[in-house]
Amino acid sequence: MSFARTLLRVKPAEQIADEGSHTQLRRTLGLVPLVALSVGATLGTGIFVVLAEAAPAAGPAVVVSFVLAGLAALCSALSYAELAGSVPVSGSAYSYTYATLGELVAWICGWCLLLEYGVSVAAVAVGWGGYLNEFLQGTVGVTIPDALSAPPGEGGVVNIPAALIVLLATFVLLRGVRESARATTITTLLKIAVLVFFVAVAITAFNSDNMTPFAPYGFAGISVGASAVFFSFIGFDAASTAGEEARNPKRDLPRAIILSLAIVTAIYVLVAFAAVGAVGVDVLSGSNASLATALRIVTGQGWASVVLAFGAVIAIASVVLTVLYGQTRILVSMSRDGLMPSMLSKVNQRAVPARNTLVVGVVVALLAAVVPLNQLAEATSIGTLVAFSLVNIGVLVLRRTRPELPRSFRTPLMPWIPLLGLALCVYLIFGLDAITWLTFAIWTAIGLAVYFGYGRRKSKLNGSAG
Repeated sequence: MSFARTLLRVKPAEQIADEGSHTQLRRTLGLVPLVALSVGATLGTGIFVVLAEAAPAAGPAVVVSFVLAGLAALCSALSYAELAGSVPVSGSAYSYTYATLGELVAWICGWCLLLEYGVSVAAVAVGWGGYLNEFLQGTVGVTIPDALSAPPGEGGVVNIPAALIVLLATFVLLRGVRESARATTITTLLKIAVLVFFVAVAITAFNSDNMTPFAPYGFAGISVGASAVFFSFIGFDAASTAGEEARNPKRDLPRAIILSLAIVTAIYVLVAFAAVGAVGVDVLSGSNASLATALRIVTGQGWASVVLAFGAVIAIASVVLTVLYGQTRILVSMSRDGLMPSMLSKVNQRAVPARNTLVVGVVVALLAAVVPLNQLAEATSIGTLVAFSLVNIGVLVLRRTRPELPRSFRTPLMPWIPLLGLALCVYLIFGLDAITWLTFAIWTAIGLAVYFGYGRRKSKLNGSAG
């Protein structure tokens, strides 16, 4: 096989699905745990942490930024849903791209997903430390010193709480998927309850003056805000990484993806509206615990912010758990295809890829300990947007090349929905900072070096290349 054809070789959807059907992972997850997995991986990431980063860029129109980012995510979610029903395996967008656009593009997609999942876990862990300090301040009157709770560049030396929550999530994952799913469902329900509590309290202090001028920087500011808060929607695809642990993946994966995105978008818009209306953009800006700060101002007492901070401490921990889970399962698929070392797909007696989980946990814990939040969030956004773009292209390609392939869900309004999803993703990519592009370029260059130095030679498709 020629060099060019090697790079473009496609792994048939039937072969991918057949390998998934003979997985060593255990099929224990129904629709509710799958929805909880996606909501748990998404809800909290942005509204607890990134709202403070996006509000200065968009002003009160940050509410519209969430809507715009949600629309981009919805188009991509519909594409995800079709591919998840057609290729129900653990590899998520990586596997879908392998079946449609070829091995090199699949590798780039998988490499982007590793950036998306790994860095988003680290970013959320950093935000978790802010709420932990808010909770400690409100209950025992002490906080962890900045030197031990903030990364270099933000007044600290090492962020110990961020590293500890990643290691704790790693321990839970090592106990098995059923135990992890139970913990995720409980913490997701708690998270929703805390955010409903926030809206109910904050809306009582709503002041229309805080909403004017609504869009001080025009649509340009809204789009910059949307690019930043798109980070908040990372995770709705987490159900697709559970394709080999779902009891009925063809039926439940598309439902879980769409339901979770609808729930998350509605809550984000409500919370952003209530927060900006209650205290204004200036108060929200520059705090890793902005919602707790807002409640303290609204109530004039500390009890409400303590309740929110406690809920955030528990709830954001579930984001760390579920997104870390997703990354380990993508690595399982890449390893099974030969593009990553085989040890990453081996499971223990609990049907857990233990070595994979330990490696991911330690690397992400180190990242969370030393890298500032804003750099993590934007690096995650660009990796996600590239992966989503490839999914939108993939669903178009698979419709054309394999029209007869069984599909348990079909993206409506073809080809316009995937094309709109692709256009919105590209638009949001160009709204990111130049330093984010540089970071992504370096990451991609490293990924290509790994692929040409290891993955291309070790690919399992070499055995059937002819």
